[in-house]
Amino acid sequence: MAYLAPSEFVTKLIDAGESKIMMSTKDTLVRSYMAGATLALAAAFAVTINVQTGEPLAGAILFPVGFCMLYLLGYDLLTGVFVLAPLAVWDKRPGCDWSGVLRNWGLVFVGNFAGALTTAFLMAVYFTTGFATEPSEVGMKLAGTGVARTVGYAEYGLAGWMTIFVRGMLCNWMVSTGVVGAQISTTVSGKVIAMWMPIMLFFYMVFEHSVVNMFLFPTALMLGGNFTVGDYFWWNEVPTVLGNLVGGLTFTGLMLYTTHVRTSPKRGIGN
Repeated sequence: MAYLAPSEFVTKLIDAGESKIMMSTKDTLVRSYMAGATLALAAAFAVTINVQTGEPLAGAILFPVGFCMLYLLGYDLLTGVFVLAPLAVWDKRPGCDWSGVLRNWGLVFVGNFAGALTTAFLMAVYFTTGFATEPSEVGMKLAGTGVARTVGYAEYGLAGWMTIFVRGMLCNWMVSTGVVGAQISTTVSGKVIAMWMPIMLFFYMVFEHSVVNMFLFPTALMLGGNFTVGDYFWWNEVPTVLGNLVGGLTFTGLMLYTTHVRTSPKRGIGN
């Protein structure tokens, strides 16, 4: 499967981070729009599988197909650039600074949200026969999910907010590991296998992914979920984004960089 050693694939991650920072506005928006739309469709696919089979593991096993598709096509997720862009700054790549990182994050957030919202509308049409009927069984499941993962946490106050934050951290520990997986091999099969494993884990554990939620909660609102846009942002999207940022930077980006790029000197004989 043409496995690359950590010192090799971490260098490729830094190269990718530099590329993200230096990318044009148009290309960043197009790639992030398509990433949001593709991942949203995979989420709809996985929820459909869960409802039809009654087995959450089945949806978790198959959900990574969307993640693999979008990364093989060179699209960008917010959870991925949270890790990649800072690497180029830490490595002091020319032209890469924190203003460029923040610009990239902002554009990818907008593009991901627009793409996920587009798929949310299309799936809402699909689940309601063009808003002419009550939502299908899958649509009702999505509406209920929106309520449970917003106002369902609001009743716990700060503890609920922090729980979503932690779920966001754990999510991007795994999702950013999937991003790393795309660089671990030079073959398509190797990349897919390396990406598949951590993405399956995050989805089955119901961790919070900011881009998946950009689809789930707008869809739930369109299908009659009993919560507000404000509930969605404050009781889910905001703590999820922050958790994704912290989890990806600390558990993945910083750890890989400090041990495989800024490697400490080896111990001497007898030490």
